[in-house]
Amino acid sequence: MPTLAASRWASANWGDTAGLGELSPRWVGASASRAWRALARQNGAALLPKNVARSLFAANAHGDEADKPHIPVMLEDVKRAMNTGPGEIVIDATFGAGGYTSALLQAGAKVIAIDRDPTAIAAGAALASQYEGQLFLNQGRFSDLDAIARSNGFDQVDGVVADIGVSSMQIDQAERGFSFQKDGPLDMRMELAGPSAADVVNTIGRSDLTRIIGILGEERQASRVSAEICARREKQPFETTGQLARCVEDVLGRKSKDRIHPATRTFQALRIYVNRELEELADALEAAERILKPGGRLVVVTFHSLEDRLVKRFLQDRAEQSGGSRHLPQAEMRALTFHQERRGAAKARDAESVENPRARSAKLRYAVRTDVAARTGDRSIFGLPKLAPLNAGSQS
Repeated sequence: MPTLAASRWASANWGDTAGLGELSPRWVGASASRAWRALARQNGAALLPKNVARSLFAANAHGDEADKPHIPVMLEDVKRAMNTGPGEIVIDATFGAGGYTSALLQAGAKVIAIDRDPTAIAAGAALASQYEGQLFLNQGRFSDLDAIARSNGFDQVDGVVADIGVSSMQIDQAERGFSFQKDGPLDMRMELAGPSAADVVNTIGRSDLTRIIGILGEERQASRVSAEICARREKQPFETTGQLARCVEDVLGRKSKDRIHPATRTFQALRIYVNRELEELADALEAAERILKPGGRLVVVTFHSLEDRLVKRFLQDRAEQSGGSRHLPQAEMRALTFHQERRGAAKARDAESVENPRARSAKLRYAVRTDVAARTGDRSIFGLPKLAPLNAGSQS
């Protein structure tokens, strides 16, 4: 159900009949079609099939952003790392606008596509219709990707790919409340269910809010930001992204030379917290280990250090032997569940970063599954922060 903030914003912007998650059903104009054709030529026609792209544009048309076709980040690198062939079974754990899925389908694979966002699943109906029997579209969390694969009749898969974090489609939709670029309800829920960002900033205790913003947003001034949020919510609850962005900007200030808006880190923290993104990623990596067959490939694209650190730690634990010390006895050799053809993360090429700004912070890591049985999960390897439960409502 929509939050109060979302309902008020929708009523003001769409009229009484609008509801959160019901997207404005208008077609984009000729400029979007021209942009799609140009990008398709530049990317070797690796973007979505044209009829599918039209459906996605129509389902997600909101102002100027509707004229921008979705560009999958590091697509060529993903294709090389996945090395997918005809008849293989692969999981696209973060379907989004279907960029990776489309490329995998064109390579002849059967794709189990997963997304938490019901609007992404609805927008993917045209692609599923075009590839009937080859594309299995599922609404769900990628932390459950092994169970979802089995529910579709596949006990093992040849590959898992995931693009972590919020999608550009979600950011571009003001009514989803992920961005402060356009004022909208302070929501941020990928599944359109459960506590929203507004619920968090209006109810959670100051000390817990400081930890959330400081740890998940890596905001050095988290204490000052949380103090001002708590002071303002006593007078008027936060309902919109604009309210929160102005609050943070008033605390931190903004200089003309600043590369990012001062509220960026606070918004990142709330989004990660509301959607339990770090916990979901840790669970998804372990689920991939369970479902991949020997020789299966795990490919993960991340966009900030918190995500990348989890993937790095997982692969260090599963694909590298402990170095030990010359002053201590030789550490016991462990059976490794993955091996890495190359260590470290690949970054987007300069040309792609210019064309697609979202790629600037992207990192890709991948590994190949061995025939060693999956390990029992040891969550301590991830170093997940201990934060207040999401449903915490007590103030302090």
